[in-house]
Amino acid sequence: MLDLLKPFRILDASTIVMGPMAGQVLGDLGAEVIKLEPPAGDLARSSGTRGPDGTGALFANNNRNKLGVVADLKTPEGQEILGELLDHSDVVLHNMRPAAARRVGLDAETVRQGRPRLIHCAATGYGSDGPYAGRPAYDDIIQAAGGLAALPTRVGAEPAYVPTIVADKIGGLHILYAILAALLARERTGQGQAIEVPMFECLVAFLMNEHLDAASFDLGGRPGYVRLLNPSRRPYATADGWLSVMPYDERHWRAVLDAMGETGIPSEPWFGDPAQRNARSDRLYHRLATGLTQKPTEAWIAIFEAKDIPYARVAGIDDLLSDPHLSAQNFFAASDDLPGRVRSVPLPVRFEGVPQGRDHAAPGLGKHTAEVLRRLGEEVSRVGPRTAE
Repeated sequence: MLDLLKPFRILDASTIVMGPMAGQVLGDLGAEVIKLEPPAGDLARSSGTRGPDGTGALFANNNRNKLGVVADLKTPEGQEILGELLDHSDVVLHNMRPAAARRVGLDAETVRQGRPRLIHCAATGYGSDGPYAGRPAYDDIIQAAGGLAALPTRVGAEPAYVPTIVADKIGGLHILYAILAALLARERTGQGQAIEVPMFECLVAFLMNEHLDAASFDLGGRPGYVRLLNPSRRPYATADGWLSVMPYDERHWRAVLDAMGETGIPSEPWFGDPAQRNARSDRLYHRLATGLTQKPTEAWIAIFEAKDIPYARVAGIDDLLSDPHLSAQNFFAASDDLPGRVRSVPLPVRFEGVPQGRDHAAPGLGKHTAEVLRRLGEEVSRVGPRTAE
């Protein structure tokens, strides 16, 4: 845990991954993050392998450095607790659908009434001003709606989900920068604001950054970045394994083709022109696929290292736990005191001159309710509500 965001307080009423991931990073950066859950708890608590105390791995890896509070927002007592938390928070984050948020008083209009400095961030499935607004949304659904699941059809395969919750995590990163920007704006203007982060639109923006391509211009072109949609662009088999190699410029291609004994392609008149090479990427990638089978993996690595050609071994997720680069950084070292914890997923960025404090494990359900409410009462007696003008 760092101390970059002290003394900001974040009320994280989100569940599963998209919101909690953003809340965890804010906590890693030093904000005080209060995890507000219903009596049944976040569904992620039971997701994935459970540790000795019953905490699911998915919850543990998205909720460290938070204080746990439980309140039933459907009751008067829960609403009273919610009001206290909102009065003393800088940001409230939730991922309820709009109608559900209104029913429990977590919509932007309600929470910002009388709290002009409060920042309200709603993580939604779809933007509120389109015909999909209010639909239920999960990662698989957004991968399908957002064009990602169908992308393999452009290289001759069937539609498929990326086997990671990519839409949730992309959305989480958008939540993170949106909240930080709103906090920075409030420091300048004194005013909070409402933020909407729709998972569908976030994924489409992420995907179409390069794949809008020809459709960017009024020339009748079809979306799709040609080099990435080449069926021959893939990890390649060597004589005894698999490698990824990425010749990018003319020097790279000449060096790789020379190592394969290929003399015809480099002598072609188009070879020295980047645009023409890109247009013939299918031929180039096909040559890579056939040529790499000539030598074992270690022989190719020696060549690529000597010629400074981008490459990587094809690692499985099991391999990452013993990857020499990650191991040298102690990357997966357990950073908190969760019972049974032997590894965790760290904050991967580094800040010069900022000391690293101890992380705290994801909280037990409602573990800090009494402590947090007591502290809020003490703050009221000292300085009044935090979000008041």
